[in-house]
This record gives sequence, structure tokens and C-alpha cells, in this order.
Amino acid sequence: MDIKLLITFLVGFLIVAIAANEIAKVFQRIKFPLITGLIITGIIAGSSVLNFITPKALKELYFLNEMALAIIAFSAGSELYLDELRSRIKSIKWMTIGQLVITFVMSSVVIYFIANQIPFMANMPSTHKIAVSVLFATIFVARSPSSAIAVINEMRANGPFTKTVMGVTVIKDVLVIMLFAVCLSIAKALINNEATDFLFFVILFFELIISFGLGYLLGKILQVPFLSKADTKLKGFTVLLIGYSVYLFSHFVRIKTLEVFHYEFVIEPLLICIIGSFYLTNYSKHRIEFSKTLKEISPVIYIVFFTLTGASLSIQTLMSVLGIAVALFFLRLVTMFFGGIFGVYAANDFKKYALIAWMPYLTQAGVALGLATIISQEFPIWGHQFEAIIIAIIVLNQLIGPPLFKWSLKYVKESHLRAAIPKFHGTTQDAVIFGLENQSIALAKQLQKNKWDVSIVNTEVKNRNEVEKIEVTDLKTISLTSLKKLKLEKIEAIILMLSDEDNYKIAELIYENIGTKGVIVRLNERANFEKFHKLGALIIEPATAMVSLLDHFVRSPSATSLLLGMDDGQDTIDIEVRNQDIHGMRLRELRLPSDILVLSVKRKGQLIVSHGYTRLRLGDFITMVGSETSLDELKFKFNT
Repeated sequence: MDIKLLITFLVGFLIVAIAANEIAKVFQRIKFPLITGLIITGIIAGSSVLNFITPKALKELYFLNEMALAIIAFSAGSELYLDELRSRIKSIKWMTIGQLVITFVMSSVVIYFIANQIPFMANMPSTHKIAVSVLFATIFVARSPSSAIAVINEMRANGPFTKTVMGVTVIKDVLVIMLFAVCLSIAKALINNEATDFLFFVILFFELIISFGLGYLLGKILQVPFLSKADTKLKGFTVLLIGYSVYLFSHFVRIKTLEVFHYEFVIEPLLICIIGSFYLTNYSKHRIEFSKTLKEISPVIYIVFFTLTGASLSIQTLMSVLGIAVALFFLRLVTMFFGGIFGVYAANDFKKYALIAWMPYLTQAGVALGLATIISQEFPIWGHQFEAIIIAIIVLNQLIGPPLFKWSLKYVKESHLRAAIPKFHGTTQDAVIFGLENQSIALAKQLQKNKWDVSIVNTEVKNRNEVEKIEVTDLKTISLTSLKKLKLEKIEAIILMLSDEDNYKIAELIYENIGTKGVIVRLNERANFEKFHKLGALIIEPATAMVSLLDHFVRSPSATSLLLGMDDGQDTIDIEVRNQDIHGMRLRELRLPSDILVLSVKRKGQLIVSHGYTRLRLGDFITMVGSETSLDELKFKFNT
């Protein structure tokens, strides 16, 4: 390889990649997926339009693709954390079988019988059609864990349906790479007219066993960078080199076995990488740091990968296969529909899931595109057309999949979005106080002095007393119907001064259905702070608020600023453990971001001395401090 030429290609591609990232952000602003912008920019920069990235440059830069594929496999394996899947294992098992087997079998059969309608397959012999049909079906099974996680976090989703979706999503991407290793070997044998006898399957079995063994060894090697205190970026670069070394070793084995035995012994690098990542995630103490490192380097990797993929495409080829891509998109959708029905009934889940169980699994991204790239390289005669079809399908899935997933979460009532905050008109300020007592009356009078219109809602008949110049409304039951009668959507501030249980019922109903921004809660028990905090309520703990605040500011102003969230980007929260999957786990086994600190664990009203080996129990309250971004990611993990 000419080093000067390689550097020239790298610098040129770097400029294109930077431009692709900026252009992709424009696509995001108009509600298109990020990868769509990257792929389209790559197509424009490629040989079919501007020729900034020439075919020769693509060949020389293919090692960047292999690095990216290694990181994509690492990311897929790191999402499969077994301890978090325990409570829904039956549903996950049957839904995975339904989505995997039915999608794979139905797609293979249908594509084989419509092969004459697919331009590059029309003149193939039957054995070749079988091989290509199986490869299509394998990629149809793939899913996108990152897209699923993004939708779940956006919708504040939690519940059995959501847990099943996450479990199936990450398991499918692990299984699809295993399936791909087998199908690719069989496809190459069929297309190259090699014998597929007993010896072929024996060799294939040993290739898989050795790949698994190397994956286990890789899991050990991947832990080495995390034994040091090096910078995260340096660790990320090391992980990148380790991943690429797997590809180099795979190429070396193929070349040497062909020279010595006149037979290519194939160890599948994607499979090795995903097994290594899975082992590190589940059987080492470095999974949190490993996950953080992958998140750190993944954005750059995806920019490189999707831009290069776009550059390798011909826009003419893409346009010529667009019709068949749309047809295959609907084929995949139908097979997933039947797979979802099978999974729901086999697991004996709620029947209302049956018709919408396929919706969360439509979106595809890195893994599917990575597999298509490999096929394009392995079969250069028709591989680019195959890849173009898959890319078109992925773009359609990226556009249609997330909205369908969001709708399904709303349908099963597992999304907890905030209602639209109403706009207030006029100059009058309104407040409603829930709870009729001396403090609420005093507050109402104080607000009236400041020109507010105030009314009090009484929930206890025994406390019913007329209050001079203050409107008092009786509320017999706390329900959405009764709250709507109060027309709270027109109220600027709502103050809750009841028991914590009643306050929470009202606050949650307001959050999800009415959306009033100014909800203030008088807290009775500090342990309930987090429940109200995640609903966006302003919380006052009157018993100790002022004295404690002054005391802490005098003795430790810096620590107090941190704990009160006065430092930019920092906050503290109390979280109650309600998630069955976390019950019995040690603190060190939690997948907490590295910038989160556990301050205390409270059990049955008593603080316990906590350390890494402290086992959590349902009902425990964990006090954590850290960045607001990381705390937001943890809010749904501990509550079900």
C-alpha cells in the first residue's frame, strides 16, 4: 500500500465525513434519521455523483469499515445484560423465537419464489437463489437496540411490554450474527458450487466452535485497557485496535489455511466480537466503563461507517432497486406481524399485545447495514445491488419504525409523557390549593395580597369550614374526571398540601393529562421526593427545609451547592427500588454511569452502611448524586 496515497485518501475522507455530520444534522431538524443524512451525503460524495471518494479510495479505506463493524458488534453485545431480563424471560424467549424463526423462514420462502422479479436474481440458478434468499432473510431479522432505547427514554416507557421489547431487541442482534455466520458459509458454498456434504457441516461446526472460543478469549483481552487509569479516549482507541485486530487475524487465518489446506477456514470476526463483548458485559467488573467507552467513540464510528457505505453506492443502482425495496419492506413487515402474534400467544401474554407486537421491532440500523456491507464485499458481482436494496429498506424502517413503536407504547399505556402545557392569556394569575387547613388558608391569603385569584379544594368533608373571601370546592374522589371539572388547564399554579399518596395521584394525573407547569408539592416524607421530582413538581419539605439549608450552607457550602443541584449540570435524587430485576443485585452490579455516586441506601426507614457488595431489596431508597443527563437515564430503571 502506498502510504502517501493512503494519507491523501484519509484526509479527503475526513473532510467529507465532517461535512456529512453537519449535513446529517440538517436532516435531523426536518425529522429524518441521522443515518439517512450520512448515507445521502456519502452517495453525493461517491463516484456516482461528485467522485470525491473514488472506487480506489473505497478499496484502500475498507479497513475503516472493519473497525466500525467491530465497534457495532461490541455495542450489540454490551446491551445484552442477563440480570436485567429475568422477570420477562418467558415472554422474551417466545417473542424472540417468533420474530426470528417466522421472519427468517417466511422471508426466505417468499423471496425465493419472487426471485424472478428481483433484477440481479432473475437469471440465477436455483441454488444461488436459495443462497441469496437466505441472506436477505437473515438481515430481515436484525434490529436496532440504540433506536429502541432512544424511543423508550423519550416516551418514559416502563412495564412488561417495554421490558419484553428491550430483551428481544438485544437478543435478536446477538442471534442474528450467529445465524449470519452459518448462512454466509452455506451461501458461499452454494454460489461457488462447492460440496455441501457431511464434511462441510463438520468443518462449519468447528469454525463456529473456534469462533466462540476466540470470542471468550477476546472478552478477557478487552478487559486489559480497563485495568489502567488511562483516559477514556485512549481506552476507546485501544478497544478500536483490538476489534480491528480480530479482522486482521481472520484474514490471516483464511489466507494461510487456503495456502496449506487449499480450503478457506473462516472464523467470523463479527461473531467473535459480539461474544467477547457479551462475556465482558456479564462476567467482569468493567461493563459500565466499557459501555461508557463505546458510547464515547460510537458517534464518530457511525459517521465513518454510514458515510463510507453511502459512497460505495451508485445512485443509479439505488433508484433501479427502489421498487423492489419497498415490496421487500412490506414483506418484512408482514412476517414480523405473524411472528408477533405467535410470540404473544406462545408466551400467554396479554392478548391486546397480539396485533401490535411487531411494531417495536421494525427499525434497523448498524448491524443490518454491517451485514449487507459484508455481503457486498463477499459477492462483488451482485453484492452492490443487494446492499442498495437493504439500505433502501433500512431508510424506510428508520422513517416508519420509531413512530409505530411510540404509538404501540401509548396503546399499551406504558408511556408516561407530559401533557402539553397550556398557554395562559390575560393578566390575572390563578392558583388552586389542594387541602383545607391553616397553612393552606394562610398561603391563599398571602397570594391574594399579591393580586392572585386563589381557590382551595377540600378533600375531607370533616374539615369543611367556610373561609372568608376564599372560594372552597369539595372534591369527593381523586380522579381525572373530577379534576377536569376544576378546569386546571387554565390554572397557572397548583399547590398540593395533602398526604403524599394523594398528592402523588393528583400530580401524576396533572402531568400526564393536563400539563400545568406550576405544580408545587408540600412533602411529608423525604423518601417520596423522587416520585414527585420526576413529574417536574417543585417540592417543599417544610419541617426541615430552612434550618437544614442554612446549617449546611454554613458548614459545607460547596457540598450543599452540589447536593441541591446548584452546580451546573449536577443534581441529586432519591430512587425507590421497585424493579424486580434489581432485587437481590449488589450495588457494584448495577449498570450505573461512571459520573454517578451512590450516597446512601435507606431500608425500612433506617440508613444502612452501603458498599459495593450491598444487596438491594425492593422498597430500598437509594440516594444518588451526579450529572443531570445520567440521572435522567436512571429514573426508569429502578421503578416498574
